[in-house]
This record gives sequence, C-alpha cells and structure tokens, in this order.
Amino acid sequence: MATREIPQDHWKDYFDHFSMVMDSELVEIEVAGLDVGDQIEAEWLPLSGISYDPKDDVVVVDAGDVLQHSIRKPRKIHVDEDDNGLHSMDIECAQGHHHILRFKAPLALPAG
Repeated sequence: MATREIPQDHWKDYFDHFSMVMDSELVEIEVAGLDVGDQIEAEWLPLSGISYDPKDDVVVVDAGDVLQHSIRKPRKIHVDEDDNGLHSMDIECAQGHHHILRFKAPLALPAG
C-alpha cells in the first residue's frame, strides 16, 4: 500500500469522484488526538459518500441515516491506497485531531 497526500486544491474533485465510483463500502471512523485520546466514532457503517465544501471548509462523511461526521477546517488529507483501491484515509483538522477512516466491503452472503 502507498500513502499519499491529496493537495487541497483537489479535495472537492477527489471526494466527488470517490463518492461516484465507490462500491458498497463500510466505514469505521476513529478520532485521535492528545486532548481526546483515541475514540471510535462509528464501527462499520454503510458509507453513502464523502464530500468537501470549500465555502464552509468542511469534509462530511455520510453514513446514510445513521451518522454524518463533519471535519471542520481540514489541514491535510492522506490516503492509503493500492491497486485494490482505497484502504484508509487520515484527515487532520485544525485542532490537530486525526480523523481516520477505514474502509471495507461488506461480506457477501453465501448462495442459499
């Protein structure tokens, strides 16, 4: 797997493209920081999409009707990806917190 930083001027296009081409993914969201420790915000919820609004300077992770996780004033976005796709994302906000998103495809049920 290779980790790379997404330049800020590409955030909106990157997330728009990701949300259009993603398969049925599940997302786990962890928030880590010296003042908050490590906290799991969501465990393997169906991911509806991720967007970036440059006007309000916020990344929104949408897990359907269950959760909308907002990351205000993001500073850096790193993605961990390879030929099989995107595995995780680390979004650092202005408070110095790391919002770590991990992705996996749901398990297919055996044929009945």
